[in-house]
Amino acid sequence: MFEVKQLRCEYMDNPIGIDVRRPRLSWQLSSSKRGSVQTAYAIEVSSVEGFEDILWQSGRVSGDQTVHVELPGLELASRKRYYYRVKSWNEAGESSAWSAVSYWETGILDESEYTASWIGAPVSVIAQESEQAPLLRRSFAVGGAVRQARLYATALGLYELELNGARVGDSYFTPGWTSYKHRLQVQTYDVTGMLQDGANAIGAWLGKGWYRGNLAWQHQKDIYGDKNRLLLELHIQYEDGRSEVVTTDGAWKAAGSPILMSELYHGETYDARLEQPGWSAPAFDDSDWHLVDLLDGASGKLIGQENEPVRKIEEIKPIALIKTPLGETVLDFGQNMVGWVRFEVKGEAGTTVTINHAEVLDKEGNFYTENMRSAKVTIQYTLKGGETESYEPRFTFQGFRYIRLVGFPEPVAMAQFTGIVLHSDMAATGAFQCSDELINQLQHNIEWGLKGNFLDVPTDCPQRDERLGWTGDAQMFIRTASYLRNVAPFFAKWTRDLAADQLEDGGVPFVIPDVLDRNSHSSAAWGDAAVICPWTIYLCYGDKRILEQQYDSMKAWVEYIRRQGDDEHLWNTGFHFGDWLGLDSKPDSYVGATDRDYIATAFYAYSTSLLQQSAAIIGRTEDAQAYAELYKRIVAAFTTEFVTPAGRLSVPTQTAQVLALTFGLLEGKARERAVAKLMELLEESKFHLTTGFVGTPYLNFALSQNGQLDAAYKLLMQQDYPSWLYQVTKGATTIWEHWDGIREDGSFWSKDMNSYNHYAYGAIGDWLYRCVAGIDMAEGTAGYKSITIAPQPGGALTWAEGRFDSVYGEIASRWSRSEDGVMELLVTIPVNTKATITLPGASLETATEGGVAVRQADGIASAIETEAGVRLETGSGRYTFSWKL
Repeated sequence: MFEVKQLRCEYMDNPIGIDVRRPRLSWQLSSSKRGSVQTAYAIEVSSVEGFEDILWQSGRVSGDQTVHVELPGLELASRKRYYYRVKSWNEAGESSAWSAVSYWETGILDESEYTASWIGAPVSVIAQESEQAPLLRRSFAVGGAVRQARLYATALGLYELELNGARVGDSYFTPGWTSYKHRLQVQTYDVTGMLQDGANAIGAWLGKGWYRGNLAWQHQKDIYGDKNRLLLELHIQYEDGRSEVVTTDGAWKAAGSPILMSELYHGETYDARLEQPGWSAPAFDDSDWHLVDLLDGASGKLIGQENEPVRKIEEIKPIALIKTPLGETVLDFGQNMVGWVRFEVKGEAGTTVTINHAEVLDKEGNFYTENMRSAKVTIQYTLKGGETESYEPRFTFQGFRYIRLVGFPEPVAMAQFTGIVLHSDMAATGAFQCSDELINQLQHNIEWGLKGNFLDVPTDCPQRDERLGWTGDAQMFIRTASYLRNVAPFFAKWTRDLAADQLEDGGVPFVIPDVLDRNSHSSAAWGDAAVICPWTIYLCYGDKRILEQQYDSMKAWVEYIRRQGDDEHLWNTGFHFGDWLGLDSKPDSYVGATDRDYIATAFYAYSTSLLQQSAAIIGRTEDAQAYAELYKRIVAAFTTEFVTPAGRLSVPTQTAQVLALTFGLLEGKARERAVAKLMELLEESKFHLTTGFVGTPYLNFALSQNGQLDAAYKLLMQQDYPSWLYQVTKGATTIWEHWDGIREDGSFWSKDMNSYNHYAYGAIGDWLYRCVAGIDMAEGTAGYKSITIAPQPGGALTWAEGRFDSVYGEIASRWSRSEDGVMELLVTIPVNTKATITLPGASLETATEGGVAVRQADGIASAIETEAGVRLETGSGRYTFSWKL
């Protein structure tokens, strides 16, 4: 059985509204045989599902490409659906059947095609200084049977649409956060089934969001503009061939909404007495509403939705109702989550109930909010009275585990409350488990750190008055994230905003989108996100296009660095965060002890190396040669500046050794001495880390890749402070910003900067997946086309397993060792890939696959014995290996 499955267009399943003019198709294959590969494919594209009208066909194309396949010569039109199907031939020349039919649908491809006007509520409805959110509406008629209807919408601010009294779509926080001055996303909705013959009505809620609301700790607001606006077009196609367009124009009307205040940081205030039932239905009387203002448009280019939108992902019920020592009523949801609470309440009209949010309770068991800083994170709801009322916010989100209830009628029942988890709806792709439950909880915390901080942009934290797209945090975690979720569209969008906000001289702001002052830019390890993030997406998904699209930005960053130092091969000037939150910092300092110019020059070398490789991959041959030479000179300058003639690094910190080892800046004796020094430092700290944001992501790799696997496992398994598992023993359900966010005595780290949902230190996940489970790629390859399975058992673990849904299909590795010294390794390799599998500690004499000696097993091309064990070259399939240690 040879079959084509899992068709995708630009990573998405049947997307609508995309504006990619050269969309790429991908598919996966299944086969009942081991070692199966594709040798040719054919693609057909049609305007109709039955393929009676073929618009484009590839013919039979020889080759094994199944991901990011372009369609040369296909010219696309706006607002059109394209159906496609794929056929594949295997190594035996056997053809699959045509795949099931999939499609993509274009949005409005050219901004000049928009006919709608930008509209907003007049000051007679919403005063300039008012916090109230507006409602906008318009009635219109539908005359006949509708074949298709698409709604294209965006806003300056946030919006939520209703059509004939029902919510449109399942996306939240639309249109998302982009560099609004340069780029503004437009969402597309299929509303065919929501229209009715005759009278119809459409309505919109508008919120401040990132466009106008408070952002950052400096209490900024109105950063992008001082008035919310809406742009909308409804394109209706009738069965008889007629078409009609309803747009935002001067006929729309506005009124105030029950939302009296809505801020991302501060929460939402809602007065249900101000509700206007049926306001988005056609029969509603809007005679006392005011006509809207026609307004200037956005300065940024209108673009289609690029990443998966934010959606409601799951629901969590509280696990405990608590009366605190102060007598307050608190609910514990058992998980530090991001989203909001939906609740039910019944009471007299005018009664106000309040919900406050917190991540932790203090050591006395009382509700604690000081680490939220100025963020009020408060929901206030005023009842309209009568029957039981249900409410959930629209334009705010909180990071919390606990909520405090004020004013709710007693007795309070936990069943009244439901936690709604929201984040960008990225497909889950990776999993990890092992025999140690504390490490499994660590993995859980890593995943929930991602969920909580990947809400349209990769934020540092989701709860306090910050929630910004810090570049350093993003580049530190991106490889871990790329295992857990399909983050390719998510980071493609974010890196485009990085390029848009990049300074003219190539400097990179600390946060993207950039909302800080223009002096807040270009720290080493933070600005390097311009290079590391596109490179990582290429590496994990085999996506050359992101390198092509981001290349100018990547190059500009390296050239920016080149101009900074006293010597163009050293970076020894400017502001740098250094090894942020390193535990070897001086008292009252956030910055670790590793010299900042050392870190800066190390990252200069690393980014130059990645830029050189990127240039070679996309055919920039001259640049590839030039940056290869620059890299050599940087390494030479690094050696002169930081390595003594005897081969010792002049910076004696854990992070210094780690960066030099991981970035390949040392050779021979100098490398040996760095490994020895790192071990000496670990022994001095009793095998506890002192690294901060910069060193921690690479620490365990520096050890395991240099013959110190036992030390890496010692670090992983530590349970006392400072360690990854210390947080777990303190009840963490996400990753903390500080190793000692809660101290041994139950007291807290500084209230000024103490997030309990901060994913950066979760970068240890990358080591768990690539080293413990052993799932990786062959060096010099991308996209898991050439896979390595090389688990490195250690510590007290008796088994571990990883599963990763690559662009080619599932890769899995599960090892176990019994008390009598028998190892077993279960491996899954997807069709159309190959793998190098290492059986650690095995010999050819004892290693078997499915009960057969590995040399004779089906699907294994070669088997040789090495110092590490038995190394096998295999094709696709499921394998069961066993050997005696």
